[in-house]
Amino acid sequence: MTSSLLFNVTTFTYLISMLAFFGFLASRTKVFGTAAMIAAYFGVLTQTIAIALRWKESYDMGVGHAPLSNLYESVVFFSWTIVLIYALLDIKYKYRVIGAFVMPFALLGMAWAQLGMNNAIEPLVPALQSNWLLYHVITCFLGYAAFAVACGISIMYLLKAGSEESADKSAGTTLLAIFPPIKVLDDLNYRAIMIGFPLLTLGIITGAAWANYAWGTYWSWDPKETWSLIVWFVYAAFLHARITKGWVGRRAAWLSIIGFAATIFCYLGVNLLLSGLHSYGGK
Repeated sequence: MTSSLLFNVTTFTYLISMLAFFGFLASRTKVFGTAAMIAAYFGVLTQTIAIALRWKESYDMGVGHAPLSNLYESVVFFSWTIVLIYALLDIKYKYRVIGAFVMPFALLGMAWAQLGMNNAIEPLVPALQSNWLLYHVITCFLGYAAFAVACGISIMYLLKAGSEESADKSAGTTLLAIFPPIKVLDDLNYRAIMIGFPLLTLGIITGAAWANYAWGTYWSWDPKETWSLIVWFVYAAFLHARITKGWVGRRAAWLSIIGFAATIFCYLGVNLLLSGLHSYGGK
């Protein structure tokens, strides 16, 4: 049994989960919702084992390091954190239909990693040979995952709000009837960002400490650093506007979606399109 095989199983399981969630959304049949969550839980368990096995495989090859060192490993880890955050949300709130808007993110990540990336285990470049790698990547990606969940919830909010405001109420009584109330969706969006923002903050702090260890400076305005600060300001603006100005509803939902778009560019766009000290992240 290899990690690559288990990652393939994970990808297929996430596909089954997503399709079951879509079936649940369309039919409102509880068996689809239950099957979707079972598949999601099985997938995240399988992926956890696969990540641990890949870690062991790296030591067996004599280049032992946490599987967080290149684009392939980071995308796989990102997918894992998305499902993990969603699973915790499901355990607490039981709004399973949210999975129809979150699992596609995890599936796309895994499918892209498995079908379009080099999955070879390679030695760490010198800049990555530090325990700060673990602290920085874990905190950042848990924050990114919370923002992904918030984005999915925000899309649901906009669909639900648009249906309720439309003169034609038919959509609201069929496909969208299973959605939580818009006030609940708005609150869940806020709660997800309240989880993600401190984690992103810790990610930036640990990244600065790591930069000082690796390059002798805490901050160099590298494109990755600049965009991470932009993302931080977007979500700081979200929280500030909500707490002090009472921003809720559509404005909050759109700001959450914009924030996640900025997050994806910070993560992928900077690595793939721009050059800088973090260029190794695009390999």
